Amino acid sequence: MTTDHGLVPRVRAPELRGRGWLNTGGRALTAAELRGRFVLLDFWTFCCVNCLHVLDELRPVEERHAEHLTVVGVHSPKFVHEADPDALVAAVERYGVHHPVLDDPELRTWQAYTARAWPTLVLVDPEGYVVAHYAGEGHAHAIDRLLDRLVVEHRERGTLQPGDSPYVAPPVTPGDLRFPASAVPLPDGRVLVADAGHDEVVELAAPEGPVLRRFGGFREPNGVCLLPAEVAAAVGYDAVVADTVGHRLAGLRLADSTVTTLAGDGEQWMQGDGTERLSSPWDVVWWRDRVWVAMAGIHQLWTLDPRTGAVEVAAGTTNEGLLDGPLSTAWFAQTSGLAVSADGARLWLADSETSSLRWIEVDEQEGPVVRTAVGTGLFDFGFRDGPGGADDGAALLQHPLGVTALPDGSVAVCDTYNGAVRRFDPAAGPTGELTTLATGLAEPSAAYVAGDALVVVESTAHRLSTVPLGSAVTTEGFAHRTQRPVTEVAARLRLVVPFVPPPGQKVDERFGPATQAPRHGDAARPPPRRRRARDPVDAGARARPGGRGGRAARGGPGRVVRRRHRRRGARGGGVPPPPAGLGRPRAGRRRRAGRAAAPARGRGLRRQAPGARPGRR
Repeated sequence: MTTDHGLVPRVRAPELRGRGWLNTGGRALTAAELRGRFVLLDFWTFCCVNCLHVLDELRPVEERHAEHLTVVGVHSPKFVHEADPDALVAAVERYGVHHPVLDDPELRTWQAYTARAWPTLVLVDPEGYVVAHYAGEGHAHAIDRLLDRLVVEHRERGTLQPGDSPYVAPPVTPGDLRFPASAVPLPDGRVLVADAGHDEVVELAAPEGPVLRRFGGFREPNGVCLLPAEVAAAVGYDAVVADTVGHRLAGLRLADSTVTTLAGDGEQWMQGDGTERLSSPWDVVWWRDRVWVAMAGIHQLWTLDPRTGAVEVAAGTTNEGLLDGPLSTAWFAQTSGLAVSADGARLWLADSETSSLRWIEVDEQEGPVVRTAVGTGLFDFGFRDGPGGADDGAALLQHPLGVTALPDGSVAVCDTYNGAVRRFDPAAGPTGELTTLATGLAEPSAAYVAGDALVVVESTAHRLSTVPLGSAVTTEGFAHRTQRPVTEVAARLRLVVPFVPPPGQKVDERFGPATQAPRHGDAARPPPRRRRARDPVDAGARARPGGRGGRAARGGPGRVVRRRHRRRGARGGGVPPPPAGLGRPRAGRRRRAGRAAAPARGRGLRRQAPGARPGRR
């Protein structure tokens, strides 16, 4: 709820409660001791690319207002793995979070501040009152301007008491690798590693080391692929690197360590931008005479032609979700891993935020399409072997980041948040079958085949390890659905939601009313359901300020309110043409893209919350 100037009415900020604190030297902070400074609460979850974008866009605000502003991250997990305190410690280090973080696995502070989307930002003034509330990414400019005005006001009142930040930097253990994200073998046995934590690409003599060379100039690179020899000779570089936080693709020439920008200008793509800007490219692979790019930040697949430099949108609409069909209308969710099948007919992909394994192929009737092997939607995940598909009892993954094609036609999946490597055999029965090769791994994020084994990148163990391809593990498994906690209300309730968008933004009415209040028990008009989405995203809960959003949590019983708004002049993602080399769907056979249904998540893009992508990249 906002007033006509973008500020909320004076409401006392609730206490900050959770399991514990990080980046404070072991000290628990209270709302009272933060009085005298502005406090910006950043409700985030480390799976969500929208949340990761906000971490980056807030850094200049933190620096400019360091004298009178304390940023506090409130980690509110979506996935089961994210509630692990050790996993959170690793994530805070990996993503360079340089402010105090409250660990809130039970969503106590989340509920107290009525957060409904990842990410959510709440500004508290020096007197301890909430003065602004934002959902999604893209609000740093508004917060910066608001602070400029409020600082003057509170200085005049004498309520502003500048002081030091309570942030205490944690110790960092040195090592050859730091949060490696992916690796590819060179023909002579050497290995190129995208070493995200060191902002480098590292050349190893072998998977176990030692380090031969380091190539700098990157910002958290997550993906790397080799070009065919004849293409490399023609274009003058050997590998393409997905420079995720740098929002660019870079060419790496091994002979002299030269790094060249191929696409992207270092700024994050926003609604209305063309292909000259990128948004968190996460992985790259060579397929059908192009480099295919997992553009995780906007839930699309792009292509780069190294010979001409042409960059094109290949698939996806920028809508986040799970929707199969023609590439131009399909929905993706933070695609993080790509691999080409042994016969070259399929492009396999790991869609991390829908915990799904999917593939692209050229259908004889429909042309280029995407289909789903494992996974059902944004809020269903788990650890279960079994058949693919979306039926009850089907196989489940938890935020997979990597996929590797195996010689026999099956696919290895780095099931990252389950700490496992899984194997999907598309030929096993009508829907294929998912089994488990290995468990107990530390956030496996990518792998490649080396003889009769897989070399697996264990990201939070900072190493490459080996898993035999013939191994098999039996697990008990689990299934989980993320839902927003119930909000109890009286039998009779009048709900008034005055809402005026902040300056420079407007209400997004494209998918229906911008404010919704569904009530438990209302069954007269059940929400529409989209194909292959057991728990679809509520388009009404998707915020797109500045063309970037986040993720709304799946709604549970009780009454909830969801809002969406976007910056003036922003426009939704267009429908891209089919990528070069794949042709067009045959006339009359295009499937309609379904509308999102049911509750969602939120970054200015945003994801609505547990229980309104996940994600900076």
